[in-house]
Amino acid sequence: MAVCYRHKDRETGVSCSNCGNPICPDCMTSTPVGMRCPDCAGQTTQVRTMRDMAVEPTVAYVLIAINVLMYFGQRAGSSSVYSDFVLYGPLVADGEWWRLLTAGFLHGGLFHLLLNMYALYFLGRMLEPALGHVRFGAIYFAALLAGSFGAVLLSPDTPVVGASTAIFGLFGAAIVMARNRGIDIMASGLGPILILNLVITFLPGLNISIGGHVGGLIGGVLAALAVEAIATRRRSAVPAVLVCAAIAIGSVIAAVLYTTAKFTV
Repeated sequence: MAVCYRHKDRETGVSCSNCGNPICPDCMTSTPVGMRCPDCAGQTTQVRTMRDMAVEPTVAYVLIAINVLMYFGQRAGSSSVYSDFVLYGPLVADGEWWRLLTAGFLHGGLFHLLLNMYALYFLGRMLEPALGHVRFGAIYFAALLAGSFGAVLLSPDTPVVGASTAIFGLFGAAIVMARNRGIDIMASGLGPILILNLVITFLPGLNISIGGHVGGLIGGVLAALAVEAIATRRRSAVPAVLVCAAIAIGSVIAAVLYTTAKFTV
């Protein structure tokens, strides 16, 4: 737990929305864009928020481009793209572990693609400027692979495709970051959107991977908690990336071990 930058004996989970310094309740000044520290409270310069920092969400745009290209590959008249890259537990057990990653770039139809890409565009523009390219990408892939593990854990013999595993992880990361900055999760719209999507996830008959969505959400939340905690102590992105890599690798190992045990006689 971080400690207040002015009162070293006070632990806190809130950071200044402008400079990022950890602040305790006595040092918090409420503003329309979140809590600010005493040093920043009187400033008239523009506040740095998750949306308005001058960093283009390049990684998000690249991910969108890859998903679109993969969709066109699926629709090019050959079923090999789908059959080679879809997530399917028995094939993971046979050693085709790459499916845990590649399935996150396939989609079941145009509406499925457009829905996920709009969410990725929205969340990318919100999160990547605040996190930086490397941390954003690390959280994305950690959530994607955690979601793949969740998918094979709950439905190991059901084919799964879609970027929604990672999208749910980004929603979880956005909520962690908003909470740490003193932003009201429900008033911001993030809470209601996530709740609505979770309700839809559990509706019967929609052929949605519950394990994929919940696993991605958990992976994204864990990755974001680690990234935020490390960011208060170190400016380098390396430790945060290593934690996200550990989540991703652990998810892959767990998925391979589980499917191998289940489908290998």
